[in-house]
Amino acid sequence: MNWVNELCDLYDKNQERAGEMTYFTRETKDGPVEIPLVLLPISHTTVLAQITVTIDHEGNFLRAEPEAGNDRLTIIPVTDKSASRTASTEPHPLCDNLKYLAGDYMDYYGGKGGKEKDFSQNYEKYIECLRQWCESEFCHEKARAVYRYLRKGCLIKDLATAGVIKLDESGKMAEKEKIQSIPQTDAFVRFRIERPEALDEQVLADQTGRSFFECWKDKTLQTSFIEYYRSISTERGLSYLSGNVEAPSFLQPKKIRNEGDGAKLISSNDEHNFTYRGRFADKSEAFLIGYEDSQKAHNALKWIIRKQGFNWDSFCAVIWESGMNPMPDPRMDTDAIYTEYEGWGEEEAEEASAYGGTNAAEAMKFSAALRGYGKFLGASSRTVLLAFDSATPGRLSLTEYQQYRSSNYLDNIQYWHESCAWRHEKYKNGRKTAFEGMVGVGDIAEVLYGTEQNGRLTLSGKTKMYGEVFKRLFPCISQRQAVPHDMVRLAVQKASSPVTYKEWYNWERVLAVACSLVKKQRMDHNLKEVWNVALDKNCNDRNYLYGRLLAVADRVEYRTYDKDDRRETNAQRYMAIFAQRPMHTWKVLEEKLQPYWVRLKPGERIVYKKLIEEINDKFTVESYEKDESLSGLYLLGFHSQALDLRQKPESENAQGEKEE
Repeated sequence: MNWVNELCDLYDKNQERAGEMTYFTRETKDGPVEIPLVLLPISHTTVLAQITVTIDHEGNFLRAEPEAGNDRLTIIPVTDKSASRTASTEPHPLCDNLKYLAGDYMDYYGGKGGKEKDFSQNYEKYIECLRQWCESEFCHEKARAVYRYLRKGCLIKDLATAGVIKLDESGKMAEKEKIQSIPQTDAFVRFRIERPEALDEQVLADQTGRSFFECWKDKTLQTSFIEYYRSISTERGLSYLSGNVEAPSFLQPKKIRNEGDGAKLISSNDEHNFTYRGRFADKSEAFLIGYEDSQKAHNALKWIIRKQGFNWDSFCAVIWESGMNPMPDPRMDTDAIYTEYEGWGEEEAEEASAYGGTNAAEAMKFSAALRGYGKFLGASSRTVLLAFDSATPGRLSLTEYQQYRSSNYLDNIQYWHESCAWRHEKYKNGRKTAFEGMVGVGDIAEVLYGTEQNGRLTLSGKTKMYGEVFKRLFPCISQRQAVPHDMVRLAVQKASSPVTYKEWYNWERVLAVACSLVKKQRMDHNLKEVWNVALDKNCNDRNYLYGRLLAVADRVEYRTYDKDDRRETNAQRYMAIFAQRPMHTWKVLEEKLQPYWVRLKPGERIVYKKLIEEINDKFTVESYEKDESLSGLYLLGFHSQALDLRQKPESENAQGEKEE
């Protein structure tokens, strides 16, 4: 099944939701925000309205008010041409800008900069289009009420009387006046119909108890226009998508990624250059998609992107399960996945199996969460990924289309988190918390390419980089592909330079991510290798042992610092060169440790010297003297040894050491 068929299938499965305006809460930096969500009916689109006009069912003006709240998203009927208009004057069938709706627009329009333009043709086209609908067998009483009012040609006058439109001293619309940052001369108008009694389920009541109908939410009005537009679409062609003979679509919808998006996904308007190269007589022979197929595909794509897609600059991606069952977000870290799924319930701790050395209880939570996601998946369930990007404002390209068996997709997400499992820290609910697993894609992007700003690693000004990192890592998450070597190299390089970070927390974050990626890389090359956060005292690998030595040197010097002393240790300052020439640098570090040995209490000195001797005993002469650069494995040895030393306060206290 191709991606357009997938979207049409998605639309058909959710068609009963078409035309319903719902809201969901999205957390932002400024707090929770209510986001409108709608699966558009065929031949409809959405706009942000600036003015709501209330009339009665006879077409008499009652009142008007500017829209200033969050409930501005408006569903309107459109034709194929009006939905794609840019410089043309093709009108929308019902709701539109003032220059289309107002018969008296030119009486109040003073022009811009003294240059008056004639917009009378806009109104003439609009009123004729609305008249044809109202005189057809598919007319709706609400459309007829709007027609009765607008044919009077007094909209601007009524809006000015109501105080919605501001006039200047000459009686013209003031140029500098705006409604919601839109010039009032370009304001978009929607209609509310007031009735003395309720006739259908669309009726609402205002604070005065008066009943009214919001045209943009009326499903019967939407159905009326759909049937009318079908009746006037006489051209027919063979849809290459479905194989049906139906009305063709050559002007595809916009607003795919968001309401302000002008890029089109499908375009065939170049008839004068080299589009067909002499192979076809016209564009319909090259490619033709049915109008309703196009509407279903585009409307389903808009809906699913707004519902669960994610955007980074111009890059946009969306993932969904064919039955609309919830699936784990591949961008999330391990902690977020098992925290978000609340149905994992009580799990038997004794059943916790080996999970890369991480905490058994957390491992059981994560595994149970993924099993919870899989409970409702059928045998034919599939998970679909679509990703888009645009190089220019007017064209949108499909950069990725993947389809997975949902059970395999869940297994691969679990494998990613297990194969990268390491100990990480993050701020959660304002507190620093630790978890064992893998960080999210956004965290990896910040660690690899971010800079310190206000004490935190961030990609401020480079938001597109989040999308680039996601594009490269998603195959690793969803298909078990190997982690890109350059990313691992960069992580190791950054983790080997702790002195470049002002905040200690940021370097620890980089170090943990580097350990995760190194562990994953080694597993990609040797599935039998198992590297855990727990210290492996039996490992004789030269890289791992040198990392352990560096951690001990760092700890010895740190133990002599005062509680508030935040100086870098010699081990941290020499870490980058240590990774390049370990034997030579270790000699330097041992010499620099001499004054710190004296400052340690005798019991502590014995413990650490004995530990260094134990590590040295595991070297062979050849591996110790080989002064070649270390692989990223040394970071695993360093981090594991450092954690092991920090997590033994009781034994250290027995020797009279201070608490961290």
